[in-house]
Amino acid sequence: MRLGKFPTFFLLMALAALAAAIFGALHNQLSYSVGPDYFLSLKFAQFGIAEGTAPRLGAAIVGVQASWWMGAAVALPAFLYGLFVVPRAQSYLAAGIGAIGLVLVLATFAALAGLVGGMVVAATGLLDEHLIPPEGVARADFLRAGFMHDASYLAGGLGALLAFWPMRRARAIDMARG
Repeated sequence: MRLGKFPTFFLLMALAALAAAIFGALHNQLSYSVGPDYFLSLKFAQFGIAEGTAPRLGAAIVGVQASWWMGAAVALPAFLYGLFVVPRAQSYLAAGIGAIGLVLVLATFAALAGLVGGMVVAATGLLDEHLIPPEGVARADFLRAGFMHDASYLAGGLGALLAFWPMRRARAIDMARG
C-alpha cells in the first residue's frame, strides 16, 4: 500500500511524537538513576504522579508527558517543508524517518553531555550562586538530572534545524531522478 504525501505527513508527525515519548521515558530512567530526588521531590508533584506509583514507572510517565509534544514541535517545520518540496511520498517518508533518527541521536548525546556537565557542576560547586535547587530537592540530584533534561531540550531545538537536512537531501535525490 502506498501512502500519499498528506497521509505520510500525519504518519511522520505521529512517529515523531511517539519517538519523543519513548525517548523521554527511557531518558528519565537514566536521569532517575542519577537524580532520584529530582523526581521524588519535584517532578512527580509537578506532573501529578500519584503517591504510591512505582518510582521508575513515575519517571517514565513524566518522560512521556514532558517529551511527546517536543517530537511534534521539532518535526513540524521540517516535515511541512518536506511535504511541499520532496516530490515522492516514499522519499518523504524515508527522509522523515531519517530526520527523527538524527534528532534522537543528537538528543541522546546531548543528554549524556548534560549529565557530565551536571556532575562537574555538582562536584566543583561551579555556578552554586546561580543555580539554586527548589526547596527540598537535593542539590546534586537537581544538577545532574536537570542538566540532562535541559541539554536534551536544547538538542531538540538544534534538531529542529538539522531535520531539514534529510528533507533537502531527499528533494535533491528526487530531482536528480527526474
